[in-house]
Amino acid sequence: MSGRTRDWKREALAAGSPIQPIIKDVGEIYSRLLDHRPVIQGEIRYFIKEFEEKRGLRELRVLENLKNTIFETNECILPKCEQAMSDNLNEVFKKLQAANGMIHKLQEKEHEERKFQADKLMAREEKHIAHWEEFMKEQQNKRAEVDEEHRKAMERLKEQYSDMEKELAKYAHF
Repeated sequence: MSGRTRDWKREALAAGSPIQPIIKDVGEIYSRLLDHRPVIQGEIRYFIKEFEEKRGLRELRVLENLKNTIFETNECILPKCEQAMSDNLNEVFKKLQAANGMIHKLQEKEHEERKFQADKLMAREEKHIAHWEEFMKEQQNKRAEVDEEHRKAMERLKEQYSDMEKELAKYAHF
């Protein structure tokens, strides 16, 4: 119930009665001493006003700082970063190209060295094969010579034994 409704009811009850000024005074005393709503509402309004002002100023400062930071970033820092990145990327790209060229040369040298080693190994292997074939021919020739000498020795021994048998046969008649 609002304060007006109560006041009206009080006035209606006390109308025409000698108590009316007393009731009115009691109502005022009651509202001043016991009805704290107007005071509390005033305090609440004051608190909200103070809170919103302080908060609003703080948020305004934060937003202003953010705006300044973004402006500084866009106008100063970002172009410097882009320039530094561009310069560094060009330098890095040149170094990578140089490194790539050096690696390509090293790969070519390694390929040539491998080919040279493979050719050298192949030549050595062919030389060993030729030596082996020559060695085998020599062994065949020596074997043929030894076989020939052995055949001749056998022939000589056969002749010698046959001569000895003939000699023995001469003496065996006695």
